[in-house]
Amino acid sequence: MANFDPMPFLAMVIVQVGYAGMSFISKLAMDDGIHPFVLVTYRQIIATVATTPFALLLERKTRPKITVPILFHIFLCSITGAFMNQVFFFVGLNNSSPMIAGAMTNTLLPVTFVFALIFGQESFGIKTKAGRAKVIGTLLCVGGAMLLSFYHGHTIAGSNSGIHWKYAEEMTNKRSIHKSHSFLGPCLLFCSTSSWALWFIIQAKLSPKFPAPYTTTTLMCLMASIECLIVGAASEHNVAAWSLRSVIRLIAVFYAGVVCSAVAFCVMIWCVHRKGPLYTSVFSPLLLVMSTLLSWALLREKLYVGTLVGAVFIIVGLYSVLWGKGKDAEEARINDAVEASAKHHEKEDSESQLHLHANGESRQDPK
Repeated sequence: MANFDPMPFLAMVIVQVGYAGMSFISKLAMDDGIHPFVLVTYRQIIATVATTPFALLLERKTRPKITVPILFHIFLCSITGAFMNQVFFFVGLNNSSPMIAGAMTNTLLPVTFVFALIFGQESFGIKTKAGRAKVIGTLLCVGGAMLLSFYHGHTIAGSNSGIHWKYAEEMTNKRSIHKSHSFLGPCLLFCSTSSWALWFIIQAKLSPKFPAPYTTTTLMCLMASIECLIVGAASEHNVAAWSLRSVIRLIAVFYAGVVCSAVAFCVMIWCVHRKGPLYTSVFSPLLLVMSTLLSWALLREKLYVGTLVGAVFIIVGLYSVLWGKGKDAEEARINDAVEASAKHHEKEDSESQLHLHANGESRQDPK
């Protein structure tokens, strides 16, 4: 791919690794008894505390003026990306598994693509190679996710991975006692993905007007902390439920708050500003592959033929969309260069005509 920029690519891969770890650790914490709303509330509070120093120190001189429209856009980001997205995700995860959560997250790509088309941030372009690559890649990602979620086939690897973590096994046994809602979990996870896609679209409009990722993340997490605290207090009245008495609960809230909110939101805001919402969302399929491997290794879930084939579809679809985005960027650069060259020649022709006109008047001068 011409002029490939590795930094956004590596940044988004690291973000997906962080999210895969969050799904696994948060699932263990909820199996230990922490309420999803409590987990989300602590996550937002910790993220706010973690990003505030960076916003105050690093963007003190470069931060644009915070106006009412900017605050309104950040509020919309907090509602969609930090409140609805995370509440739906953790409640859905509590009623399913990290593998299913990773699979449903792959609907982020087509949903973001549809929203980007609606809001004019992406072009359909089915007649171009780049447009066809993005559409085919989207369909492959969705098809792979559906195949992994609903088709098993023959078993490739049994539930015994050879990796024994006694605590994870105890939590897995505890989870098996309480049956999860097979329909509710995926449904809520899809709602989470749709909210996340809306966040990408809103953030893409906000970033050019307010290019201050640390300040944006801090204000967004602060607003979400208030929103989550209100809903959490209304749904969970028992003070003991807010206790972080176990180690896994402490690890879960701090990991989710620092790694998956403070760091991840700053990185994604930067990537949305650099590459746009579709590029940033296209890395979500990697979460499925990582979550599947962790679920097999540590949560004793089986791997099937459908798992392998679905993962291959997802990876191929990912690179198809990336190729399409690269061709779009290349064509945009060529068009800009052609337009700049045309303006330059037009300017030269104009100057040449003025020069000839001046010479003609000079020859007609009676002197």
